[in-house]
Amino acid sequence: MSKKVALIGAGVMGHAIGTRLLATDHELAVFDLDSEKVQALVKPGAGAATSAADAVSDAEVVILSLNNASIVDEAVFGVGGVAEAAASDTLIIDMSSITPEATREFASRAADKALHWVDSPLSGGAPKALTGSLTLMLGGSHVAATRAQKFLMALSENCTHMGPSGAGQTTKLINQVLCGLGFVAIAEATKLAQDAGVDAAKIPAALKGGRADSALLQEYMPRYANKDYVPTGRIDNMVKDLDAAQALARSTGTAMPLTALCAELHRYMTTAGYGAEDQAMMMEYWQTRG
Repeated sequence: MSKKVALIGAGVMGHAIGTRLLATDHELAVFDLDSEKVQALVKPGAGAATSAADAVSDAEVVILSLNNASIVDEAVFGVGGVAEAAASDTLIIDMSSITPEATREFASRAADKALHWVDSPLSGGAPKALTGSLTLMLGGSHVAATRAQKFLMALSENCTHMGPSGAGQTTKLINQVLCGLGFVAIAEATKLAQDAGVDAAKIPAALKGGRADSALLQEYMPRYANKDYVPTGRIDNMVKDLDAAQALARSTGTAMPLTALCAELHRYMTTAGYGAEDQAMMMEYWQTRG
């Protein structure tokens, strides 16, 4: 049996992460404000916790999979949070997508309590988490990141230490810029193919190995073409990440006009009621204008 792990947050990504950890023989304690999400992981073998503090009792590693920085703050430093009960030297791996600035603040506050913080945002979504093939980008001290890398072997096939606290989150924002633009471009191209009478579902195979090929193309054009909207990543989370990328760009004086347009297209989808839907729902923007 591997070391005990506390998982805080059992949404789409948290559930996939928890499922993978159980499949790789980790002892898992789970906490989420939504008891149904907790029970979904209890069925395959996780223990249910009554609070974040309860979950971290005797845990060597804490995984956070939460939606934004304010939730991370409350889950770790609030009443009944991780910091109340975590033992000295506990490793906190934050797999949420939050800003680099918030991450540096949390890492400093954790260090004051003798806790080690590694930001480890991910790419690949729930499907890759289930197969242990996520791409992870880490920020934190060399010692903490090395320790995290050993543990994260169960979840990833590419895990890179990018630098000090916040570096992982900065790399994730760059990833999100590329993905966000890719989602929009692929949806637009899919609509063009359909309007021109070409089977869009065949295009990924036709372009495989060429310059336009990518993992995003291979996964999402067939989904767009077939209206496969099974949730793996929320549109409103992309809005959050693209807004954070633009805020970072303003602080560095970097012009990002395409990212601004991409963010507004995602924001439109959110205000139209699709915020909680998968990125594949982006196709509806073009379908309703066909």
